[in-house]
Amino acid sequence: MADGSTMVVGAPSAASTRPTGSMKMLARRRSMAALALCAPLILLIVCLKVYPTFYAVYLAMLDRRMNNFVGLDNFAFMLSRPSFQLVIFQSVFFAVTAVILKAFFGFVLAHLMHNIRGRNERVWRGLLLVPWVIPLALSTLTWWWLFDPSYSAFNWTLNALGIEDIAFLGSTWSARFSVIAVNVWYGAPFFMIMYLAALKSVPDQLYEAAAIDGANAWQKLVFITLPMMRNIILITVLYSLIVTFADFDIVRILTNGGPQDSTHLFATYAFTVGIQSGNIPRGAAVSLFMFPILATLAFFVLRDVMKRNKELS
Repeated sequence: MADGSTMVVGAPSAASTRPTGSMKMLARRRSMAALALCAPLILLIVCLKVYPTFYAVYLAMLDRRMNNFVGLDNFAFMLSRPSFQLVIFQSVFFAVTAVILKAFFGFVLAHLMHNIRGRNERVWRGLLLVPWVIPLALSTLTWWWLFDPSYSAFNWTLNALGIEDIAFLGSTWSARFSVIAVNVWYGAPFFMIMYLAALKSVPDQLYEAAAIDGANAWQKLVFITLPMMRNIILITVLYSLIVTFADFDIVRILTNGGPQDSTHLFATYAFTVGIQSGNIPRGAAVSLFMFPILATLAFFVLRDVMKRNKELS
């Protein structure tokens, strides 16, 4: 230039670098604030979940007196017992059957609620949520009275119709299905509210376009509703499987594992072995058998959800 000054082309000015630096500082401050706000929750999870899990692993590798280290002997011993093999079968049968039924009834109820408009929708939604809101132990006591052989309201109704009594909790398979029925009654409203929220998020334009193309109700369900709800369905099923596998109250109150240990689940059998029989290491070993099963299910479900998210992004 004429005055002898030079200009470097492309060099960032001080004014342009200041906003970038301030934004980084602001983002750093926000991340630190978020971490500080989440610290109590992280500490709570560590105290109530992580530490008990590792302590249970430690207990499961001790002898009955908890003085000597025995490794995996407790796990091998439990697997060799026919009673525990029955517990594994019953736990898997109970969880899978109950979750399938809860998902089915929840899906049906969600569609019914989705098609009800106006003030009646709130009324019916509130009524259908009652089983999920009532404390489980209290509602299970009511079911125990309904199944009781001496005062059963179900048997009283059957007798009025000329049908003989049914030992709902007295035989193996009737007791199993009775326990499953109570779990489905309690858990179906959770599926309903989750699926109803997912249905509300599906754009109506998709259904309108499908109707213009001549799609019927079944085709709309298969090609629009289910694909749009896939992630919610998988996450809800996974969560329900974890909770159902760990169920304790229903079996403990209704059957206490009977008849002949045919309705025991991992949680109730661990309580029987560890607390009532006084063998805490073997009770801890029983409770830990749920972990590999649930970890495998969680791996495949979450992998599918993440794959689905990548496809949509």
